[in-house]
Parts: sequence; structure tokens; C-alpha cells
Amino acid sequence: MTNVKFYYGENVPLEMHKVRIVQKLNLVPIERRLQAITEAGNNTFLLKNADIFIDMLTDSGVNAMSDRQLAAMMIADDSYAGSETFTRLENKISEIFGMDYFLPTHQGRACENILSQILIKPGDVLPMNYHFTTTKAHIVLNGGSIEEIPIDEALNITSDCPFKGNMDIDKLKGIINKHGAAKIPFVRLEAGTNLIGGQPFSLENMEEVRQVCDEFGILIVLDASLLADNLYFMKTREEKCKDMSIRELTRAISDLSDIIYFSARKLGCARGGGIIINDQELFLKIREFIPLYEGFLTYGGMSVREIEAITVGLDETMDEDMINQSPQFIEFMVEELQKKGVPVVTPAGGLGCHIDAMKFLDHIPQNQYPAGALASALFIVSGVRGMERGTLSEQRDEHGVEPLANMELLRLALPRRVFTLSQVKYAIDRIGWLHENRRLVGGLTFVDEPKNLRFFFGKLDTVSDWQTQLVDRFKKDFGDSM
Repeated sequence: MTNVKFYYGENVPLEMHKVRIVQKLNLVPIERRLQAITEAGNNTFLLKNADIFIDMLTDSGVNAMSDRQLAAMMIADDSYAGSETFTRLENKISEIFGMDYFLPTHQGRACENILSQILIKPGDVLPMNYHFTTTKAHIVLNGGSIEEIPIDEALNITSDCPFKGNMDIDKLKGIINKHGAAKIPFVRLEAGTNLIGGQPFSLENMEEVRQVCDEFGILIVLDASLLADNLYFMKTREEKCKDMSIRELTRAISDLSDIIYFSARKLGCARGGGIIINDQELFLKIREFIPLYEGFLTYGGMSVREIEAITVGLDETMDEDMINQSPQFIEFMVEELQKKGVPVVTPAGGLGCHIDAMKFLDHIPQNQYPAGALASALFIVSGVRGMERGTLSEQRDEHGVEPLANMELLRLALPRRVFTLSQVKYAIDRIGWLHENRRLVGGLTFVDEPKNLRFFFGKLDTVSDWQTQLVDRFKKDFGDSM
């Protein structure tokens, strides 16, 4: 199909699927929501699903599977070694990406672990358009450091730049000249840069990165976990891509990469991942680590049923009617929040709607974690679980100094084909109310701070009794309604 947008009325997105299986949701009273977030240490990762109404924490592993994926899971070849199920996935990856070798892993961070151990040595420098939390942790753990070199526009919350995930080519050349190519094992590109609002890179920019890397003999490693969104934005925003099919775009990206890794919890709408590569020598080096960390070479820590689902899911990702769903609903959410005066990242990106907590809660200092406070407040007034993407998602350096994030974002993920428009509108309504009463929200402080990946299981307390005041105002405005 050539038309990748489906709307009715005033730019209202249209679901291109029908619901055939449902899961009951609970909207618990606000008193229970307050108790739940307190028990969770104001960390939305530690909330229990029984207390959550709409879960916008992530799109990882929670995308809706299609009927074709569920059917495929019934024909899985449950063999430890030599499974025909794996052969089907291997062939599908070769068909889509055009590379010779595939190594399965249980998810994307497993790929990062293995690639970091093989490619990175102490003192190495890794240029990238922007980091992801687990990527940075693995690189640092193996003695490397990262250099983030997005274009300047990337860190502007409000923008009309269509490709804020682009890499700054002059800065890339500067890093290579400063450190030398021998100190740079690879350049990492992340499709749909997660931490700055799901912003894509352009095909043209990737071609420019390729030219520089070829000049200096440096590998390009692509994190393709959010490739589906990036493909959609290339197709709709980049002139040279408008007449290309999704399969042609995917192959063009693949041809510019040396190594591709992905989390199928995002790309493929199942649970698993893997490393795709063309170079046989490098493949053989990586291969030894799969049985050590993941499992045998034909399952890599995944259930064969999930492998069958990934195979179908990757094929469906080549369908424009599928990959347009999440970005179009995110765009609707962003535009509706803008009408209410809520500060959001623009242009609308992939993965989810991103609220600018620094502006939303401009009375809260950054070292009191405004994005974390906003996530906590939103859950209390709505039962909607989002994810902090700001200073809480950073970690202290070796001297105990806490770096302040470039952005303080509350990410509200819209998993693919999961929520109805009325649920999205409910979230918009509650965010709008919270914005009107934002001065009631206060900051947070750590009471249990893990050394690594603290945003996963750290606990915080409020700096005042602001949550009680928020509940009182909510009950005054809404009465006994939840």
C-alpha cells in the first residue's frame, strides 16, 4: 500500500485491526493507588500490575501479538538443537536483512553484553547518536566510554526537525581525529533514540556515517530494536524514501550496517532478540559466547514458541499498515496534550508520548527528580503507569557525582495494537487535570539507591506531604469517582 496514514474526522487515528481477545483491567480507588506507589518507593517499575489501570511503562514485551503469530506458536519444533523453528527464523532474517549469519539471544541487552565483551577493550571510545541505559552500562563495565554526538537540534524539546536522532557528522570526524580509529571499535546508531523521545535518524544521515566509517575502517553497529518506528518516519518524512517499500528501506539500512542487533520484545512483537552479521570471522568469535550465556545456537535462551512468533512478527513489520499504528496514536496524543498546554517533545516520535517534566514541574529542582515525581503523581491521579527517562535513569560516576540528564521526560509508551482511543483519551484527560494542579506536586529523594541501574529497583520518598495534598484536591474535584 502507498497510503501509510489512516485517519477519520479531525486527524483522529483509525485502528487497523479488530480486538478478538481481551484482558480485564482494574481501576482501583485513589487511596489504594497512593498506598501502592508508596509501597513501591515511588518507582513505577516496582508497582504490581493488579494496581495498574493503563500500563504505559514500556512497549518492550507487551505489544499485542497477531492471530498469525499465535497460530505459528502451535507448530513450534521443540528441539534443543537443530530446531526447524530456528531455521524458519534464520531464513526470514536472511530474507529481510540480506545478511548471512544470525545468532539468537533472549533479548537486546544480551546482545549488548556479548558485543561489548568481544569488541570493547579498556580505554576504547564509542561514538553514538545517543546512549541507552543498558548499552552504556555494558560499555562502561568493559572499560569503554561513550561519546554522544547527536545533532544540536536533538536536545531541543520543542522542534520541527524531522530527524532529531541524526548523528553530527563533523563531531564524528572530530572524535576519530582526537582518539584515533584504533580506539574506536565501532560507531553505534540507535534507531528511534529511546531517551530523547523516540526520535529517528534519516537514511541520508546513515549514509553519511557509513562514508566516514569506511574512510577510517570502523564498524557500524545498529541497535534496531525500534526500527519499525524509524522505518515509518523515513517513509513519511524523508523525500528520498517516499517511493521505497518498507522492505526496500530495511534492506538499505541493513546494507549500511556491519552488525545489527535487536530486542524482539520491541521489533517483532514477541520475546527474544539476536545479532545479525555478514562477516564470518566476527560471527565465529561471537558464536562461542551464545552457548556460554544464552543457550544452544538454535534457541539462544528463547522458547521455540517465541521464535515462531518472532518470525511472523518480523514479516508483519514489513507491512505499512502495521508499523503506522503506534506512531499515529502517539502523534494524536501529543497534539491533544499540546492543546491543553502540556509541554511535550515535538515532533511526535516513536515508542510513546514524552512529557517535558522539567517544564511541567519547573518548580522542582532537577536533583529532586521531576520526571520521577511526575510519574508518581500521574499514577496517583489516573492509575496510568509511565516511565521516568531523566536523571533517575542515570547513575553516579566513580566519584559519587550524579550527572544531571539532558532531558527530564515522562515517557508514556503506546505498545503496538494494545490500547483503544478511549483509553488514550482518558490518559490525556488526567494529564490535563494534573497540569492544571501541577504546583501541588513536589520532589523525591532516594532512600535506597543501588549502584547500577538504580531506576530499575531503587526506592524514593517524597520531600514533603505533597501526595496527600494531591489526593485531597483530586477528591474535591472528582468526588468519589476514581
